[in-house]
Amino acid sequence: MELAVLLFFAGTLFAAAITPGPGIAALLARIFGQGMRGTPMFVVGMICGDLFWFTLAIMGLAAIATNYAIVFVVLKWLGAAYLLYMAWGMWNSKGVTPTQEGDAAVKATSRLAALLAGLSMNLSNPKVVIFYMALMPNIVPMDKIGLLAYWELAATMACVLFIVFGIYAYLAVSAKKLMSSQRAFKRLNRGSSMVMVGVAATMVTR
Repeated sequence: MELAVLLFFAGTLFAAAITPGPGIAALLARIFGQGMRGTPMFVVGMICGDLFWFTLAIMGLAAIATNYAIVFVVLKWLGAAYLLYMAWGMWNSKGVTPTQEGDAAVKATSRLAALLAGLSMNLSNPKVVIFYMALMPNIVPMDKIGLLAYWELAATMACVLFIVFGIYAYLAVSAKKLMSSQRAFKRLNRGSSMVMVGVAATMVTR
């Protein structure tokens, strides 16, 4: 896989993953409630959930990539429209505190329970599903993905998500007041919205 494609995939995934959503809310709620106990396994479970949708998207979409180009044109515009809609929502959002969602994750105490909690979170997270099923085909040439490219993309995905979740975990542990601030979430939302507009513009002009 070309380095430029990997970098574009990594940048787009980072922009999508860094945006506060149900998964981030659950991670923060867990750390605020229990500290770092079980958090690494919770993160691994979330990444496994992403890997499931990532693999499913490649297996299903790569098969039609060369025969149904119109599908990917439609997906491109739908994906761009979704990004703009999400950017608009984030720009106007007043922010959410991390304790408003994901309270169930706080109850998980064992490593296995933490792993399953993280896995179930991203298997049912619509934000994750939309990214891999609607946005990824516009970022990665699906008809050129072989076994090596699959592992390169999977490794890139895992690294990006570890970085994103690590950032939130570090901030939650060292600066809980910052992360629970409505003002801080509003700034993060608006910054992310501008990134999303840029990504949408890039998608429709490629």
